[in-house]
Amino acid sequence: MRMWISLLALCLGLMPALAATQQTSPDTPAIITLDWTLAETLTAIGHPPAGVAQIADYHSWVGKPILPADTIDLGLRSQPSMELMAAMNPDLLLITPMFANMADQLKAIAPVVTVPLYDPQADTWQTLEDMTRALGRMAHRETAAQALIRETTTMLDARRARLHGCGPLLVIQFADDRHVRVYGGNSLYQHVLDRLGIRNAWTGAVNRWGYRLLALHELAKLNGRIVIIEPVPLGTLARLQNNALWRGLPVVKRQPPRVLPPVWSVGGLPSVQRFARLLEQMACKP
Repeated sequence: MRMWISLLALCLGLMPALAATQQTSPDTPAIITLDWTLAETLTAIGHPPAGVAQIADYHSWVGKPILPADTIDLGLRSQPSMELMAAMNPDLLLITPMFANMADQLKAIAPVVTVPLYDPQADTWQTLEDMTRALGRMAHRETAAQALIRETTTMLDARRARLHGCGPLLVIQFADDRHVRVYGGNSLYQHVLDRLGIRNAWTGAVNRWGYRLLALHELAKLNGRIVIIEPVPLGTLARLQNNALWRGLPVVKRQPPRVLPPVWSVGGLPSVQRFARLLEQMACKP
């Protein structure tokens, strides 16, 4: 209870300062968002959101682009601070369908726009391009949005030729010392692999987020080079060096796994570029 009272007092104390800093012109609309994919895309086109939920976790899971130091942390993605967001007086509050249950409540703060993302029934690449253009219009950064789309297409085409012969790859994240999320389906990783002509070693079913949770022993029958996407639970990689099950897996013994910095598994075009770049630099080297 005391924590919430302190938070409310902080929000109330910040209100005059926030109101002063959020004075905007039609050319610089103040946008806040709970969603990291929208946040990274807005940042990439030169209009970073004024506020984002769970900023520290954004940097742990998304990596780059880094949010400006003055970006305000809105609290938990599932339980953002309504008082703080209201005090910021934003022009727009952007969400994705993941946050649809909060839409009515958020509308009391600012106009809410729901941006579609990663619908298994839709063309993912078209959705990502449409999302980028929509954000460009809302942020008045249409030219930058179009440039991001062109740059992404150009860099993928260039890397496809250079990465010929890479793979198959098995893209995973560690849930804990004994379980991994293996990615395929509608994940960003799968779509980038497809665009680069790299075969995914995992062809099994996945959940709506594009992964399947497997115990370590279930990797025994799989082939390909393991690509571990950070973040990794603290101490896990060190403990794996003494884990006989892990060290004995054929997929581990055949080729040393590669560890990549964070790339958001349901990210936008900035994450697409980041993953493709890291595959070339770190995963597809002999």
